Amino acid sequence: MPAPPPCTSLGRQCRSLDVTLRIGQLDEGPESLDHEATWLLGHTARVDFGRLHTRKGELLVDVRLHVPCKHLKEEGPRARCQALGFQGPPPPRARRPAQPRQLGGGRFRLVDQRRLTVRPAVDVKAGLPVLGTNPCLGAPCRTAEHTRAAACCRDLQIEIMCGREETRLEALVFARKSPYLCKTERNEDDSIESELISACGYLAGDGVACSLHGRVREDGRPAKPDLCSTWPEGGDLMHPGCVFKKG
Repeated sequence: MPAPPPCTSLGRQCRSLDVTLRIGQLDEGPESLDHEATWLLGHTARVDFGRLHTRKGELLVDVRLHVPCKHLKEEGPRARCQALGFQGPPPPRARRPAQPRQLGGGRFRLVDQRRLTVRPAVDVKAGLPVLGTNPCLGAPCRTAEHTRAAACCRDLQIEIMCGREETRLEALVFARKSPYLCKTERNEDDSIESELISACGYLAGDGVACSLHGRVREDGRPAKPDLCSTWPEGGDLMHPGCVFKKG
């Protein structure tokens, strides 16, 4: 079991964590990165997205993950770190900025040329093929926190930039509360992979359909991220209740 973070008091790190996420390599090309970044920056439920920037041939984004530490225990007006014993008033909850992705009138916040910006997306009734109705409507799929409907739009894999020498940050990442941040592993010297529950801001009012579905950008490219544009083929790595899961 990982050691607890080397904290010195209750603080903001008990509620949230500031990190940098890797989006992709610049040599993937601007179109691919626009899709990857639009997809990632859509998942706003538990993430505040900051500046997109490049470093060493990679596209990165600074974020604040609103996932508490698993060691934080609150009882009324008091809080306690169960790992290190600190006690005091509960750490304040951070004020979150508005991050709308659907602006009405066919306008959306999309990533274009590595910038999050407002763009129209025209409905052309194209894109992901459906047979009559969306097969995910009414599906009993659920996330690890038991939220039902469109589970694949409510959690995601992220790559947190954290070198092996950044031991405090690594300990803070591994101490996040499951299942909101879970399946955390170090597979690279410079990053940690994890699964995050954070619903997509492009979900339509029914909580299942995608508001970008069937829309194109001004230049004719699909507005919907390409990794969301094909139905899964079935397999073992699916949410419970997924309509595409075999067996």
